[in-house]
Amino acid sequence: MKKSPTLFLQAVIVFIGMGALAAMLWAPHLEGRNAGATLVQIYLNDPFLASAYIASAPFFVALYQAFKLLGHIGRNKVFSTNSIRALRIIKYCAIALVALLLAAQAYFFIVVRGHDDIAGGVAITLVLLFISAVIAAAAFVLETTLQNTLDMGSRRT
Repeated sequence: MKKSPTLFLQAVIVFIGMGALAAMLWAPHLEGRNAGATLVQIYLNDPFLASAYIASAPFFVALYQAFKLLGHIGRNKVFSTNSIRALRIIKYCAIALVALLLAAQAYFFIVVRGHDDIAGGVAITLVLLFISAVIAAAAFVLETTLQNTLDMGSRRT
């Protein structure tokens, strides 16, 4: 495969990671209740924000694995154990994100429901749940397909 499309996609992944990191560090300072708060108040007194930072770990791991997978694709090593391993890690990260997002939904409905308007948080979490589930399913299908192709190739030789 040509290197330019994979390099472009790797650059896109880097920009997504940088944008997500910048948003995570900058956005809490703009929230209504955190606008005048100190750093300690912003980051230590908000359990939902803490859970968002915990959930970001599998997201960034999955981005790194996608970057590595594109590197394998660029070197024409799609059908390798390293590619399968990267897809498996992406799948596990997406499943972890689904679990963490379900925990966030539970937090919304159990803790926040009577005290604040939860519609926006619930809607965003549902969209992220859907995206994470689709990524987990796609990674599973690709991993299985690559593994079967690799197994068939090893049986022929």
